[in-house]
Amino acid sequence: MAKEKNVKTNAMRILERNKIPYRANFYTCEEFIDGMHIADMLSQSYDVSFKTLVAVGKSKENYVFVLPVDKELDLKKAAKSVGEKSVELLHVKEIRDVTGYIRGGCTAIGMKKQFETVIHSSCLDFDEIIISGGALGVQLFIKPDDFLKITKAKALDIIYS
Repeated sequence: MAKEKNVKTNAMRILERNKIPYRANFYTCEEFIDGMHIADMLSQSYDVSFKTLVAVGKSKENYVFVLPVDKELDLKKAAKSVGEKSVELLHVKEIRDVTGYIRGGCTAIGMKKQFETVIHSSCLDFDEIIISGGALGVQLFIKPDDFLKITKAKALDIIYS
């Protein structure tokens, strides 16, 4: 699955421990700009390339939202999907403390705590999606059903139409 010379991330170990198949892609990332930049750099479709955003609700609970890299999270739909009155995105400086991951390497698999997760329903249109592998320069190719299973996520419409 992973090349011998490349280090396994926590997300990979969790997938392997749960016998969930995946493919890893390692690439050089000098500077993380955004998911669209990475998809362009690797000639990957935006539709199957998903980014991970972390938000905090009015209740002070954290939530994870996973959506195509070229789409914008609709905060009202996101809040409704997790039963909150409102949610706001976590500040970049707080991501590592809350999730254990850095910006650009954040994935819903293997965060410090299993937060309620919602992935955009378009993931179900594909045999395989691309998510961050838990470190800069690492991607995981995974079946949407397997992602839903390992993260206990819901697939809902959470983007602006």
